[in-house]
Amino acid sequence: MFIDTHIHESKYSLDSHVSLAEIVDRARKIGLDGICITDHDDNRIRHEARALSQALGYLIIPGCEVLTYEGDIVVFGVDVLPAEKVHATELISYVNCKGGVGISAHPFRNNNRGLGEGIRSLPGLAGVEGLNGNTDLASNLQACRLAGELGLPIFGASDAHHVHEVGKYATYFSRKILNEADFIGAIKAGVTRAAIDLGDGFTLLDYVRK
Repeated sequence: MFIDTHIHESKYSLDSHVSLAEIVDRARKIGLDGICITDHDDNRIRHEARALSQALGYLIIPGCEVLTYEGDIVVFGVDVLPAEKVHATELISYVNCKGGVGISAHPFRNNNRGLGEGIRSLPGLAGVEGLNGNTDLASNLQACRLAGELGLPIFGASDAHHVHEVGKYATYFSRKILNEADFIGAIKAGVTRAAIDLGDGFTLLDYVRK
């Protein structure tokens, strides 16, 4: 299954220009098996997303892109977010205690919002966005190299803020994902690979973990 694990919709991410309905329509047209809605420091879309997912029979996983003092982390499996900005170690500890997962978003993007080399000292991280649709190639490759060195799963995600960006990159799940529990379980099991949309379907990224 191919899932775009990092997308912003316009109701709660003010820098986005695409609605949830438009995201779903685009995702289905290009062959994505599911999407994740990860607004900035806000997960209020979760109720609407879950209801739409059930109504359409299409996988929509609500999450959140949380800005910590060290950088952005995409989290899943928590309905109640920290009330204030926290350090990355605190967020990962909180999310893991709730049974969720946290993924480093665009770690080497040059905007002071990536964890960068700080990933090395962040236990409990579930993976790294090696392919991020709004990050330059050199920074993405740097993220892939670090993840490979540390033996962390590499994720692909569009980080879409416009409809045409949806699905630029995605994450391949080698097991069937029917719901949030399946999604989180698969991430914890490490059965994911990053993928790119080359216009005629998704191609998997090959990398070697040490």
